[in-house]
Amino acid sequence: MKQAIGGYAGYFRTNGWAILVPLCVIFLTTVGLLVLSSASLSFVRHNYLIKQAMWLVLALAGCVCMLNVPIGWLWKNARSTYIIAIMLLIAVLIPGIGLRINGSRRWIGAGIGNIQISEYAKVAFCLYFPRVLIQSAKRAFFPSLLIPLAHIGIFAVLLLMEPDYGTTALFLLTGMMLLFLNGFSAKTLFACGILVFCLFALMVVLNPVRLGRLLAFMNIEATKTTGSYQLWQGLVGFQSGGSLGVGLGNGRQQLFYLPEAHTDFIFPVLAEELGYIFALLVIVAYVSLFIIIWVETFRMQTMDFFLAANGLSLFLIIQIAINLCVVMGLLPTKGIALPFISYGGSNLIFSYGAIGLLLNLFRTSYWEDLSWNPHAKPARNGSPINAGKSSNF
Repeated sequence: MKQAIGGYAGYFRTNGWAILVPLCVIFLTTVGLLVLSSASLSFVRHNYLIKQAMWLVLALAGCVCMLNVPIGWLWKNARSTYIIAIMLLIAVLIPGIGLRINGSRRWIGAGIGNIQISEYAKVAFCLYFPRVLIQSAKRAFFPSLLIPLAHIGIFAVLLLMEPDYGTTALFLLTGMMLLFLNGFSAKTLFACGILVFCLFALMVVLNPVRLGRLLAFMNIEATKTTGSYQLWQGLVGFQSGGSLGVGLGNGRQQLFYLPEAHTDFIFPVLAEELGYIFALLVIVAYVSLFIIIWVETFRMQTMDFFLAANGLSLFLIIQIAINLCVVMGLLPTKGIALPFISYGGSNLIFSYGAIGLLLNLFRTSYWEDLSWNPHAKPARNGSPINAGKSSNF
């Protein structure tokens, strides 16, 4: 622990602006709790704010664990973690084990709440998939492409069986981006993307509920009392807030007008009560967070670290982008939470764990001996790798 603290102190001293990562997370979480206290006014019996505070304690504990766990140990056990994730995704589909809520089996009951297995699967995927990419790159072109696609497909199929179209899209987009970052041409991946899009479109057309949502989205005003009711109320919330908002607790949308005001559609509540300016500040915090993460990611000197860090950051940023586009009417309505702000224990734990693991990857890459790593590249001139050997930490 002492060595890890010294490593982080040295890392933040050398990369001063990286301290904005935890500061942005603290800011976004505080905003989430404030807005959730207002969005929960209609749900007093459920005590969503108290439950979120309890989840936050677990999320902080998970973050501390990810900050201190040896990366070499994670790499060594990545395959086991990956297999367990797949087994849990299968288990959640079994009646009596997985909980069926709103027509989907995505959760396993536990203590203070329900655990969404796909959130754990994201971490397992990011730890093991880089190894798949690196090992596959040594093969001929088609095996090097088909093997990673098969791994992505396993998760996609299991998630579609729940069904969870939103998380499936997250896995597909993140996996394809990692393939691109590993060196596959944009043309090849574009062709794969077209095929996946056609399959998704076919599934939507064959599913009356999904097709109804899509048709409603294409004519929001005409279906504002039926299929587009949730989105319409969200847009009303944006319009009602103005520049400075109506004040915390004074918004109308959280008073049963806007369904899922505390989860997927919490951003319109934020915009209504705190105004456009504050909503823009939240977006700036998200953008700042990921600019810093991506800059630090592209400075990493091992391919497996690079791919794992990009996987974690992509899962977060794509989810944020989808949520914001949905609530602003740019994409069809889909149940995806807004990281650090929406109510939900599983996603909060994943988000904090991802940030902790990212910082651990950055610190390890710069301040520890990576001789155990077969994918470590020689240190460049001026590289801080192994600098901690001669430091006082």
